[in-house]
Amino acid sequence: MKKILDLSSWNRREHFDFFSRLDEPFHGIVTDVNCSAGYQYCQQEGISFFLFYLHRCLQAIQKTEAMRYRIQGQQVVDYAVIHANATIGRSDHTFGFCPIEFNPDFQAFSQHARRAMDQVKNAAGLCFNQDCERDDVIHFSAMPWLQFTGITHARRHDGLDSVPKISVGRCSHIHGEWSMPVATFVHHGLVDAYHVHEFLQQFEAGLNQRP
Repeated sequence: MKKILDLSSWNRREHFDFFSRLDEPFHGIVTDVNCSAGYQYCQQEGISFFLFYLHRCLQAIQKTEAMRYRIQGQQVVDYAVIHANATIGRSDHTFGFCPIEFNPDFQAFSQHARRAMDQVKNAAGLCFNQDCERDDVIHFSAMPWLQFTGITHARRHDGLDSVPKISVGRCSHIHGEWSMPVATFVHHGLVDAYHVHEFLQQFEAGLNQRP
């Protein structure tokens, strides 16, 4: 379900027009978020930290309006619910694309996600299909081997791409606290740094709440 924004009265109309004309309208921000309570809880309870933080990430996306915007033709739409298209690694060090539907209930979300991930892990190639082309998603990747401070993304430059790309890296333990690098790569015509800040605030708060 989605609604079409009225661009004639949208306070970001000039921002949208300006950045949409650029060859590279996306901008990226990398920062660390505190994940201490969530990380420790997952370790104690044997819960997948990956599924935990992916769920919390999607919760934060739902609560950040600008991160739900997508460009479709000459229109901007606001999706009511955003899901994930995640990269899932295999034992042979390849990966496949894995559509994962959001569910506000963590247990239901986890059950569906595990089934979807198992299909990708037991397949070969990219597993690219029509679900991977949906706009009502974020492109999500986890790199638990790297404590990165910057990242770029391979993507189309034909003006059709407006899906946020979010990546997370290896957790680090400093002064008794756990933190995790989070990279956002978003269309500047839809999302400014302040909106990324709103998303990260929600994400960090969610990471420190138990399921």
